[in-house]
Amino acid sequence: MVLAPAYRPVDDYAEAVDLDAFEAVNRPDWERLDELVRRRRLSGEEADELLVLYQRTSTHLSMIRSIAPESVLSGALSMRLSRARTKFTGARSNFMEDVAAFFVVALPAAFYRIRWLTVVIGVLFVSVAWLYGAWVVNSPGVIAAMGSDEEMRSYVEEDFVNYYSENPAASFAGLVWTNNAWIAIQAVAFGITGIWGPFILYQNAQGVGMAAGMMASYDRLDVFFIYILPHGFMELTAIFIAAAAGLRIFWALVSPGRRTRGQALAEEGRSLITVALGLVLVLLVSGLVEGFVTPSPLPSWLRITIGFLVFAAYWVYTLVLGRRAVRAGHTGDLSALDRGDYLRTA
Repeated sequence: MVLAPAYRPVDDYAEAVDLDAFEAVNRPDWERLDELVRRRRLSGEEADELLVLYQRTSTHLSMIRSIAPESVLSGALSMRLSRARTKFTGARSNFMEDVAAFFVVALPAAFYRIRWLTVVIGVLFVSVAWLYGAWVVNSPGVIAAMGSDEEMRSYVEEDFVNYYSENPAASFAGLVWTNNAWIAIQAVAFGITGIWGPFILYQNAQGVGMAAGMMASYDRLDVFFIYILPHGFMELTAIFIAAAAGLRIFWALVSPGRRTRGQALAEEGRSLITVALGLVLVLLVSGLVEGFVTPSPLPSWLRITIGFLVFAAYWVYTLVLGRRAVRAGHTGDLSALDRGDYLRTA
């Protein structure tokens, strides 16, 4: 008859194992694993070695946990394995690399893809505003319906200009920024309706056109442009961009092409929410111009030039970096690692 070894309690077995000796024997492997994890890039052979050492260290951890699960050595090996697993499973790059990729690749690519729609929306906006302005100037009854002559003169001679300086510059810039950023985010997020973006644009075009018409009726159109253009170049363009992004999402629903509607919406939605995030920063710059430059005592030509340079910088950024990113195959969407892969079916 074959006798099996007598059962030995775990605690008795733990006493028979010298953890210090175990650590001394295997420490070179653990240190080598740490060294490979710290390296920025690995060759093919080093990647294979990393995987082998990871598996070996996992075995070591299992052995230690079976006899001393709460030991310092068990916790240290767990941390080592966590870092190694992050390394070979394709962990995200460091934060600064992600930020750089967003501003150099993803954001300009997303802006570039909607450049023409942005321009078309801008032209339509200006046309609607001009029509409303012409209507106010050429229809005396409109001005009369908006208020008394005294109220209108107070608006065009005092209130219009004072609006930009009646509050401290910093708080005014912050208020303008948050309000416009909220409008832009809504235009992108609710763009799938196909209505929200055009509705926002129409309202703004109507307001701008009628304000211009009132100023022109009292021979103050020059003041209107002096106070609108410094921040208006970029502020209005940002709203055009947001509306274009929202309409692009709507069009993905209407005409998904060879993609399923769900896939088209997911791809365009991810890509163009990038636009919303970027516009928060664009509108921050616009808000600073409106708060600090528009009401400043600088010469009119200099204030307008500053606003135009901000506007020009946006288009240079979009056309140069955006074209390069799109030609490299980027759309502003998440990377394959973040969004996952698609399973193609017949």
